[in-house]
Amino acid sequence: MENFLNPLNKAQKEAVKNYKGPSLVIAGAGSGKTKVLTYRIAYILKQGVKPWNILSLTFTNKAATEMKKRIAEMVDEESARKLWMGTFHSIFSRILRLESQATGYSKNYTIYDSVDSKNLVRKIIRELSLDEKVYKPNQVLGRISTAKNNLITSQSYSNNPQIIQQDENSRKPRIADIFRIYSSRCRKADAMDFDDLLLNTNILFRDHPEILRKYQDKFHYILVDEYQDTNFAQYLIVKKLSQKFRNLCVVGDDAQSIYSFRGAKIENILNFQKDFQDAGLYKLEQNYRSTQTIVDAANSMIRKNENQIHKNVFSEQHEGDKIEVLSSFTDTEEAYNIARSISDKINSEGYDYQDFAILYRTNAQSRNFEEAFRRFNLPYKVYGGISFYQRKEIKDMLAYLRLSINFKDEEALLRIINYPARGIGKTTLEKVQKYANKNSLNIWDVLDNLTEHQIDINRNTAEKIRKFTEMIKGFSKLAVEKDAYQAAITIAEKSGIINDLKNPVTLQEQNKFENIQEILNGIKDFTEGYEGEEIPTLEEYIQNVSLLTSADNESKEDINKITIMTMHSAKGLEFKNVYLTGIEEGIFPSRMSMNSDKELEEERRLFYVALTRAEEKAILSYANNRYKWGVSNKSRPSRFIYDIDPKYMNFPDYEPGRNGESEPDDLKSDKLFDSGRNSAKKTRNLKKIGKSPKGNQPQAEYKGELQVGMKVEHDRFGKGKILNIEDGPPNTKATIFFNEHGQKQLLLKYAKLKIIS
Repeated sequence: MENFLNPLNKAQKEAVKNYKGPSLVIAGAGSGKTKVLTYRIAYILKQGVKPWNILSLTFTNKAATEMKKRIAEMVDEESARKLWMGTFHSIFSRILRLESQATGYSKNYTIYDSVDSKNLVRKIIRELSLDEKVYKPNQVLGRISTAKNNLITSQSYSNNPQIIQQDENSRKPRIADIFRIYSSRCRKADAMDFDDLLLNTNILFRDHPEILRKYQDKFHYILVDEYQDTNFAQYLIVKKLSQKFRNLCVVGDDAQSIYSFRGAKIENILNFQKDFQDAGLYKLEQNYRSTQTIVDAANSMIRKNENQIHKNVFSEQHEGDKIEVLSSFTDTEEAYNIARSISDKINSEGYDYQDFAILYRTNAQSRNFEEAFRRFNLPYKVYGGISFYQRKEIKDMLAYLRLSINFKDEEALLRIINYPARGIGKTTLEKVQKYANKNSLNIWDVLDNLTEHQIDINRNTAEKIRKFTEMIKGFSKLAVEKDAYQAAITIAEKSGIINDLKNPVTLQEQNKFENIQEILNGIKDFTEGYEGEEIPTLEEYIQNVSLLTSADNESKEDINKITIMTMHSAKGLEFKNVYLTGIEEGIFPSRMSMNSDKELEEERRLFYVALTRAEEKAILSYANNRYKWGVSNKSRPSRFIYDIDPKYMNFPDYEPGRNGESEPDDLKSDKLFDSGRNSAKKTRNLKKIGKSPKGNQPQAEYKGELQVGMKVEHDRFGKGKILNIEDGPPNTKATIFFNEHGQKQLLLKYAKLKIIS
């Protein structure tokens, strides 16, 4: 067992081995917290604990997948597969589906993403004849989200005089009405948004103590990653679930708590030892990512915060370069100076484009860098741009799949009822919507039974609606009978989507068609890589894809490019060279954060996070003049620059703009753009529909002697009889009728069947 822990340092070993009771692991930047979490779970498994008795909560699916992969290598693949490991939302979505009989939702409920939610809020605002300039959908949705994260339902919201007064003071007195209607429409559509997944789990545990006890008994060990980013709803769920066994391990870093605007409570990690007074405290202080200079500089800066758990992060890497401060005359010149700096480093020091990241405080700052990089011919990607899954053609395709498994999904239905065009117009839909809302009916129920409802729709249109509902009902049968890929490709063809896009004229149309190919490839990958025993259904795929985060969607084509992103988006990432830009008073720290010490301390933590993304070189950049609303304004360097001990800094000898010098003439000259022309060749590998994925990955195979007619026993479904066996290795599957659970299709490479006769 000791040999197993050899790759860990002393502090990491202590955090892994002391796995009983409550534990607080404070993990400094770059200190290997994921490694510790992974080893701790593997260590617990090696003590004989069953994998299904371990709950591990992460903030991205990507992190959970990587940890499972490592655990499979350290212990075994089956144990890793049976762990309850995933994001808060994916784990509690799973629980809500399992306990659907107690929630009032079906087990096939839809999960609305931010676009679905925003569209619904906008519709409600218009129905109430409210001014969208006052009731901005994003702001209203943010208000609703904040309430849910604090476990305030629409009913509680309406009955809270203080909240209502706040809305009146902000001249938005109808938010309570919007919230009430929004909740009602989600319930009618059998849909939850992301915040509902946590809110409804809390309600489930509150109203059904027997269900809470069931999961308290199940989860003997609970581990939470990025605990400083948890909100009140997440905090309460974790606290409830860990009450029986008290084997709760939370891992995080208060110095990297930067998401209060999303409802994250730094108090959760700061007060952990008050909640669990016997908790062990383990500090991971060795940084394996950055040079000594970067680590020491970050330490000297974050010490200015009073509200923190003190630690002494250190690095045993080489000392490294001092932190460079780059001063520019204007914000435009700042972008060009950085583009030139990157080109110089690539040409003289042998870096790749992927070794560079540009970090800024607000998204609006990206424009100058995009323009400069295009002029320098430097390949770049804007991290956090439009997600693949938010593109129109992908949303359309997914809407067909969603509606096929949940007829009540109104957002999906309204999105595709007339796409591709089938003559069901806007006026008709408005009549149906108005009638459904007035009579508290779901739109699908009205459309599927038009003759029973008195709506002024002509016979020709009614026939088109009938054909549409019959088509969707046919898709619903496919979703049950076929695997996810077979169902999806049939739906793509019969719905008319492929036919609508298959003869592209413009590049944009070509991209749309290729994106449909790619989503089908993704479903093929999901189907062939599925690790469950039953056939991977469309329902399983939709549940999986609905819970993807932006961090899970990086394109392989985007690997060797300069990354441009906000500082918030950079958390959890690392780059050899990091440019922190716009480091000026009023931008960073932002003007809005100067109202309180608490807000200013969070800004300083954000600076700490941004600085510690750098492995080898960190550059702080500011402009002496910055354009706002078309007018040049004087700027001054951020206080955060001077929070760093100057012995770690390399200040410029000449700072343009300090003495009234004019902007350099060569800024407008094309000579500036001669360097950086050697951009990497852009390669694209267009997959064909249904292309088999991932080449040489080892696959499990079925090698048994099962035959049709045999009686078998399954450890979960009990005794049954084989009705059919189809396909060949590695995806041989059997249709079995089980005495207690009915007919199931199982993948034989995973199903452990015992032959009875």
